[in-house]
Amino acid sequence: MKLFFGEINNGKAIINDEEQQHIVKVLRMKNGEEIHVTDGKGNLASGKLLIEGKKANIEVEDIKTDYPDFSPKLHIAIAPTKNIDRIEFFVEKAVEMGISEISILHTEKTERKNINIDKLRKQAIAASKQSLRFHFPIINDSLKLQDFLKNINPENTFVAHCHENLDRIELKQIPKLENITFLIGPEGDFSEKEISYLSDNKIRAVSLGSQRLRTETAGIFVAAWNYLFLV
Repeated sequence: MKLFFGEINNGKAIINDEEQQHIVKVLRMKNGEEIHVTDGKGNLASGKLLIEGKKANIEVEDIKTDYPDFSPKLHIAIAPTKNIDRIEFFVEKAVEMGISEISILHTEKTERKNINIDKLRKQAIAASKQSLRFHFPIINDSLKLQDFLKNINPENTFVAHCHENLDRIELKQIPKLENITFLIGPEGDFSEKEISYLSDNKIRAVSLGSQRLRTETAGIFVAAWNYLFLV
């Protein structure tokens, strides 16, 4: 399936401008080729490609609506790594494994303060198309840890940290939930002060095993764990 991003309304589909350029200038596709367009909201248009100069359109033959989204829904709030390539790698792989939402956290030990969220959103779209997702994940703006906690439900929120001297449960002890949120700390982990703050806000701590994982690895591990339960 050749899947592209665009808008779908009233029985019509419009291919995104950047996608049109990619089709014409990079892929050099031809008139009549079968293509598919999703709006990332659970809708899919199928039809034939129409090339008009530098424009690419779709002659719609069929539209399917309301494709079911993944369940359970996973939201990972993760601190950015100093090397931005690592967080971008996490976004790509987590999207491929069905993550529903990603937030970028600023913590006490976060070294990278500036994040190009628009670039991460484009990468999420690209990974969604590659993995044939018709529901694109939400990529939120950066938030401080304290601000993030204002909008979450502590009953389905967990924090993964490496402080062995503090209480943690194992992944297998987490009950089945329709929505789950995981907090992943920065290189150097959350501070004990932050972990105490999270505990005071009823956020339960989780161990991801005996090995110490990099930030992006921990995020991918949680995404893979949730992937096992997706329907």
